[in-house]
Amino acid sequence: MAEATETPVWREDEQSKVEGWRLHVLIEAGFPLPLAERLAASEADLHTCVQLVRQGCAPVIAAEILL
Repeated sequence: MAEATETPVWREDEQSKVEGWRLHVLIEAGFPLPLAERLAASEADLHTCVQLVRQGCAPVIAAEILL
């Protein structure tokens, strides 16, 4: 009998929770929604994103650097 490979549902739930949290942080930092969504779903370093904007970098430029 072949074993079925199962993808745990919790992984998807946890991933969407993390992306939701990242999205919230990015919006609070001043990123426009479409850009915040792209960054939240990416592997860009969240703390670097926020730090760049706090240091005066435009969100669009920060995203270009990190994506």
